[in-house]
Amino acid sequence: MARMHSGKHGKSRSKRPIRKTVPKWVRYKPDEVEKLVLKLAKEGRTSAQIGTLLRDEYGVPHVKEITGKRLVAILAAHDLEPQLPEDLFSLMKRAVHIMEHLVKHKHDPFAIHGLELTESKIRRLGKYYKRKGRLPETWAYDREQARLLVK
Repeated sequence: MARMHSGKHGKSRSKRPIRKTVPKWVRYKPDEVEKLVLKLAKEGRTSAQIGTLLRDEYGVPHVKEITGKRLVAILAAHDLEPQLPEDLFSLMKRAVHIMEHLVKHKHDPFAIHGLELTESKIRRLGKYYKRKGRLPETWAYDREQARLLVK
C-alpha cells in the first residue's frame, strides 16, 4: 500500500518472529523488568527510549513477552503515562520545528506544504485518540499551544 504523503510504496523489512514464550537466554524476571521500566520512566525517558535501552543495554528483547503487559500499560498502571501519546507529541515537535524554520524563511513553499501535511497528520491522529479515549473530547490542535508544549 502506498504512503499517504509521499509518492513511494515503503520498504519491505524483516518482521520480528511471533513468539509465545520467553527466550531462554533472557535473565530477567517479569517483576525485575517492570522495575527497570519504572526506573527509566522516572528518569524522564519516553516509552520508545525505554524499549531501546532495555533491548540494547539490558538484553530484554520485548517487554510484553516477559511481563505479559505492554510497556505503555505498565506506565499507565503506575500513573507515569505521558499526558500526550508519544507519536502525537513527536509530530507536534516536528510542526514546531517547521514553524521556526518558516519564521526565517517565509517564502519556502516546500516547508509550507510540509507544515500543512504534518498538521493534517496531527489532526487525524487527534481524532483517533479522542475516539479511543486517550485525549479529552475538547482537545484541539493549536499552533501556539503546540509551541508551548514542546518548549
